[in-house]
Amino acid sequence: MRGMDIELRDVSIRFGGFTAVHPTNLKIKAGEFFSILGPSGCGKTTILRMVSGFLNPTSGDVLIGGKSMAGIGPDKRPTALIFQSLALFPLMTVRENVAFGLEMRGMAKGPRSDKAQELLDLVALGDQGEKTPDELSGGQRQRVAIARALAVEPAVLLLDEPLSALDLKLRQHMRSELRDIQRKTGVTFIYITHDQGEALTMSDRIAVMKAGVIEQVDTTDLVYNAPSTAFTATFVGANNMFKGKIKEVSSDGAVIDTKYGLLRGTNPKNLSVGSEAILFVRPEKMTVQSGGKKSDNAIDVKYERRDLEGAFVNLHFLQDGDKFSVHQTNVNLKSHEKGESCTIGFDSKAGMILATGELADE
Repeated sequence: MRGMDIELRDVSIRFGGFTAVHPTNLKIKAGEFFSILGPSGCGKTTILRMVSGFLNPTSGDVLIGGKSMAGIGPDKRPTALIFQSLALFPLMTVRENVAFGLEMRGMAKGPRSDKAQELLDLVALGDQGEKTPDELSGGQRQRVAIARALAVEPAVLLLDEPLSALDLKLRQHMRSELRDIQRKTGVTFIYITHDQGEALTMSDRIAVMKAGVIEQVDTTDLVYNAPSTAFTATFVGANNMFKGKIKEVSSDGAVIDTKYGLLRGTNPKNLSVGSEAILFVRPEKMTVQSGGKKSDNAIDVKYERRDLEGAFVNLHFLQDGDKFSVHQTNVNLKSHEKGESCTIGFDSKAGMILATGELADE
């Protein structure tokens, strides 16, 4: 199997007076694990259905392997689509499910059985071929659906939130399984999700969507560490936020005037003095200060509670109606009483100042 590249050229789609996807340009590389991440209703599944051919764009063009897909139906495209429901045939064996598409293409019984077995081996279900789907676990059924989709040798595999029905541990396990299968096959994966953990764990690159518009396309590291908009900063991972106006700019950053005083951070978008802005700081880059010495970026707060996550701990603080959190490893932590006065702070290089904009509410 070999993946193909996908290109969206000024693609948009409207349903009556509603624009589900605004004019969009996007290039996905052959053999890439590419995720489209965004809240429910943002248009990510609509893009997937345009690539698969189940929806036709109102304007623009979809290209796969450099070829326009205009007028080419789903059954003629080099794609396979896996839905949330999986849609396995309950009365067929696992092997028969995997071989179904090959039978429809007229492949002889012997070769298609061999191909089905090869794919079951690929997804670590080589000894499960004679079972029916209801005899398998949720994760195993997921792998059967992947094997069945791969049987027809698509260049592009489209996955629409396929792990959403699984419990947390199984979802986490399947993330690594999916990534491993993608690497072994070289097929281009386009993965739709609203779960940032899935996208960050598996993807080569991520497109973050909001209301039919792609906000940012970048590697997982850059989407997390260098969000380009306030929406991306609040949708992908947790952030502490300080709203205000730019007071001063310099070659190494900017100073923002907030209700907690002047705070310094980086200024990646080169915002000018007087601009309305928000300073974002990841919880893992915040510290609880001790010893009575305050840093430049220090905020007085009241301790609220601690959330234990095994190896990690999230400490939560309140001040003037705002909530702040500090993420720490669970090693030699100082205990605090609820309502205790504390000081939290951060290094100026850990704070990122971006223009005020719509924030994520999921």
